[in-house]
Amino acid sequence: MWLGPIAALAALMVVVLGVRYAGDSRPGMVDARIWAAVDGMGSPWRHVALATDFLGEPVGAATLVVATVTGCLLLRRPRAAVLVVVGAGMTVGTATLLKSLVGRTIHGADNLSYPSGHTAFLTTLALVVALLATGRLGLGRTAGTSLVLAAALVAGAAMGWAQVALGAHYPTDVLGGWCTALAVTPATAWLVDRMADRLVDRMVDAGRRERH
Repeated sequence: MWLGPIAALAALMVVVLGVRYAGDSRPGMVDARIWAAVDGMGSPWRHVALATDFLGEPVGAATLVVATVTGCLLLRRPRAAVLVVVGAGMTVGTATLLKSLVGRTIHGADNLSYPSGHTAFLTTLALVVALLATGRLGLGRTAGTSLVLAAALVAGAAMGWAQVALGAHYPTDVLGGWCTALAVTPATAWLVDRMADRLVDRMVDAGRRERH
């Protein structure tokens, strides 16, 4: 897959946006225009936004992680199960660290907003599920990359819309969260694979020594 270059570009975007909005407490020009477009959301759509937002809250996120890990184990994909937990933890942890470093706020000095952790989390989960599906379906490089990016786009857009519609984040916070997931998840997947391969090699070597 072409996730390496995509991850690098995403990391660059995270840095650029972080530098641009460091210490800011107001929406930028793009933020203001998008906010104006979603202003006046009706009651039914607000309920949808709240339900989507819940998926990024501790209880909702934990439920999603447990369900996804269970599915991975049932499909006998322990590496994917590990990636779900480690990937989500690394992405959310990175987003939390970036919030402190960037210092952008919304609705008061105590509400750090960049990047959106909710968006980063759901995007990461979608990326892992898409990577699993790509392996199960035996998709090629182009088709697999397209599926992974499509899943990330759908998840990021859904959670991003909810965060903007609820006024919880600036649109650029959402973009930063999406890019954070695109940058961190492929690197985490590579790390999990390398560690798993080493563990398998050690087990094979240990088995050979026992036989001799």
